Amino acid sequence: MGLPLSGKTTIFNALTRSKLETSSYSAARFSFSTAIIDVLDPRVDTLSALFNPRKTIYAKIQFSDISGVAGGQASRGTGLDTQLLNAASKCDALLLVVRGFESDQVPAGDGGVNPQRDYDILLQELIFSDLVIVEHRIERIEEGIQRAKTADKPNLEHELALMQRISDALTEGSTVADIELTDEEAVFLRSFQFLTAKPLMTVVNANEGAPTDIELGWASGHRAAAALVLQGELEAEIAQLPPDEVADFLASYEIPEPGLNRLVRMCYDLLGQLSFFTVGEDEVRAWTVERGAPALEAARTIHSDLARGFIRAEVTSYADMIACKTMAEARRLGKLRLEGRDYIVQDGDIVHVRFSI
Repeated sequence: MGLPLSGKTTIFNALTRSKLETSSYSAARFSFSTAIIDVLDPRVDTLSALFNPRKTIYAKIQFSDISGVAGGQASRGTGLDTQLLNAASKCDALLLVVRGFESDQVPAGDGGVNPQRDYDILLQELIFSDLVIVEHRIERIEEGIQRAKTADKPNLEHELALMQRISDALTEGSTVADIELTDEEAVFLRSFQFLTAKPLMTVVNANEGAPTDIELGWASGHRAAAALVLQGELEAEIAQLPPDEVADFLASYEIPEPGLNRLVRMCYDLLGQLSFFTVGEDEVRAWTVERGAPALEAARTIHSDLARGFIRAEVTSYADMIACKTMAEARRLGKLRLEGRDYIVQDGDIVHVRFSI
């Protein structure tokens, strides 16, 4: 998401190797584009070279490019229109693109280029959209309390107190993610799909050659928030190169890796996710689970039958597998452990599930 002329579609094209039109903007036309990409993990490549499987499958991540937040500064405090709100509410996290580049071809408009200002505008729109939902809910609860039987009032009063707490926090400029909630409250609030309850990633879209290590505390001061600088046009150019030309191109600019790789890793961290692997002659594959997930959940991610008939998991770390080179050697050296269903899967674990149904 981003304000008009922020270059958000350029970032989307760079992330997804798409070629969406970036030169025009119409506040009256809603647009929504989606692309699913491979999460390029060098560990998958190394394991694939080791096992030479018939198939190599990377984890996937889906990005959506949503219409620009119309009006910019003039619309501060109006909230998001219904179509944009509905599209954003279905996403697991929000990536806010703010303009950090100068361009004679794309004038910045009144006020010039100011990433922090644009971030504040976007955040205010998200907050206001959540506040509308909360205030509407408070009205409904208050009406319900007046009509409710005595036995039903305590539950409604508890919900009213929770909603009032959220309303107060949003009014003060905090996000829903900033609020300390019990596990029960957090589960209850999921159905409301508050936008500021979602993790927020902010990307400053900068000119080629701009420093990428600038201080971005203003965009990462909330809980479940992170920020980085990307040279959008350069990243989009890298994304369109043939794979065999990327390394030379990066070397010519003295760039260790595409900034987009770092962005995807930050997305994983922000969403609280990790990758584990399954390996063999047939397939080397990366899977995604939430951090803290037990082996039983990892088995369910692979296939529901594995969870239903789970016996144990054979687990070794990525580092141990690279050192041992084969499962047989890992087993001989005691690097292949037998774990139960409650074992907490670690990032980079190589997992083989034993099951019986």
